[in-house]
Amino acid sequence: MTMPIVGPNDELFLQRVMPGPNSVAWVEKIDPLTLETLAQSEQLAGGPMWPGGMAAHANGSLYVVFGNHAHRLSTDLAVIASFELPRVRPYNSFVILPTGHIATKDFSGPLPGQPNGAPMNNTELLILDPEDLHIVARLELAEPSIARLSADGNNIYVVGDHTLIRVIWNGESLLVDETFNARYRTLDGQTFGWDTVITDDDAWFLDNGEGTQLFTGSFRGVGISTAPLHLVRVNKQTGHVTLTEICGLPNGIVANPPVVDTRRQIVVGFDSGNGVISGFDYDENSVTLRWSHEQNHACHMLLIPETGQIVTADYRPELGCEQVVVLDITTGKEVARVSTSSPIQSAVFPAIGPRGDIYWCSMTTITRISVR
Repeated sequence: MTMPIVGPNDELFLQRVMPGPNSVAWVEKIDPLTLETLAQSEQLAGGPMWPGGMAAHANGSLYVVFGNHAHRLSTDLAVIASFELPRVRPYNSFVILPTGHIATKDFSGPLPGQPNGAPMNNTELLILDPEDLHIVARLELAEPSIARLSADGNNIYVVGDHTLIRVIWNGESLLVDETFNARYRTLDGQTFGWDTVITDDDAWFLDNGEGTQLFTGSFRGVGISTAPLHLVRVNKQTGHVTLTEICGLPNGIVANPPVVDTRRQIVVGFDSGNGVISGFDYDENSVTLRWSHEQNHACHMLLIPETGQIVTADYRPELGCEQVVVLDITTGKEVARVSTSSPIQSAVFPAIGPRGDIYWCSMTTITRISVR
């Protein structure tokens, strides 16, 4: 399993995968209370394994990018269109642009189980037509990229292995913004960044992502970066980069982004290799530590802006499971904690349902958590 999403009419859909070198995916419609399968798509062609992604489009369709294939489905889970993408690599999910087009790119990093240090090829950005998924624009970039894409309107942000790259989509073609120069990888022992969070003024992400393909149920002890793991902040106007250490320890690792609360001007990052999560205050000119504690978190976090709470995880091998932990973003203090039935650490994507329930997902397990 890689992600649940809430689709049209508040229906709950789950992307599932069958791992392997020629892996396949499928989508299930599941009951939002019991999690029982109500309907299932046919098997969807995939390819080289990485989690991929799924989204509900404003046109009423569901889209899946997994392996080197893209698929469009109805909410009844009938396949409307499928398209084989040009490179025999995983395509690491996608973003939907204001024009309705699908932006995706290939994944440059090593695949699960492969060793560190293999040469990486430059990534190619694709724009797909939302009707039949054919390629309407493509652009090879000057760097490899491992992270998922982010977008701010028609500006697409690509975390390269050394530089944050901004690409402009004008509705017909793609163009690298040469005025934006944001080289973040400048330290000995520092490795590439993962997914970026876009706010009005900044792009935020975490570095030291090398080694994530060696995940074996937990990221503890997997990191190889000798420099401490950083919260990376890039000003969208100037390209100015600041690096702030999460905990100051070597051998950190991440595979997911921080969470940013723009209302309270607090950003939370983590180091999955060392089991630390930290909150920072930020203003126009600075990022300063607010709180920090030990916690084995690895997946996407969820922000509940009204309450100032974040939904996080804590992998507890001594208990044989991962726990979901709600934290107060202003203090880092625990508000609530509950065990899931997942025997492994989640490195993937939870969701909040229309009734406020949390749907927590790992590669083995989905859990519904009722919030009271």
